[in-house]
Amino acid sequence: MKEIVKKIKVLITDVDGVLTDGGLYYTDEGTVFKKFNVQDGLGVKLAQYAGLEVIVITGLRSDAVKERILSLGIEEYYQGHLRKEDVIKEIAKKKGIKFEEMAYIGDDWVDGPPMKMVGLPMAVNNAQPEIKSLALWISKKDGGDGALREAINYILECQGKLRLLWENWLNQGI
Repeated sequence: MKEIVKKIKVLITDVDGVLTDGGLYYTDEGTVFKKFNVQDGLGVKLAQYAGLEVIVITGLRSDAVKERILSLGIEEYYQGHLRKEDVIKEIAKKKGIKFEEMAYIGDDWVDGPPMKMVGLPMAVNNAQPEIKSLALWISKKDGGDGALREAINYILECQGKLRLLWENWLNQGI
């Protein structure tokens, strides 16, 4: 497993059910809002600092999600894609990387096809059983509760980068 993880250059994540708890919260006016976990956000920043690119593909379109993604400095954000396989092919071609150099973390059936494509399929703890069956790694945390940070920490630890990041953080911040 560690040999698989060492090859990972890109981590692709779903949004609803991974970066959020999957809830769609509506105001009386019909506005949808979502809750994000700040630890996931710092995990994204740590990944970026360590050279692990985080890419987001989501089936829905949401201004709130777009704002969160932009605030994290994520440059590759694809919204409104229920068939994520085509986007993953585009990413591989654009970046000149192989599917085995990609990780994907998901929670529901729309994530199944992309998980079958990548070298490191990952799932959140509260993912659907079919998605968990495809995963080589499953978080202990639920989606929206720090599962992405846990996945990033796992990849960076296996790549021998997490400890150095922590030491740098303690000594000077990143």
